[in-house]
Amino acid sequence: MPLSEKKIREIMNQYRKEFEDLENYDLTREKSWGRARIDLTLDRKIIKKLKELSKEKKKAVSRIVEEAVLGL
Repeated sequence: MPLSEKKIREIMNQYRKEFEDLENYDLTREKSWGRARIDLTLDRKIIKKLKELSKEKKKAVSRIVEEAVLGL
């Protein structure tokens, strides 16, 4: 059963971000989803503060950094 143009537009609008991610993957072969490990150089005081926050909030340091960058 073929989909109507209206239904196709609804699906495209609902999942726009996912389609854009897949299109980018087709072009670059780089995933824009998931997680990746990076090396980061920080001041020792900042590392200590991040570890303290990690214990307080019971979250991984990486999650705290992600939330700070994204403004969550």
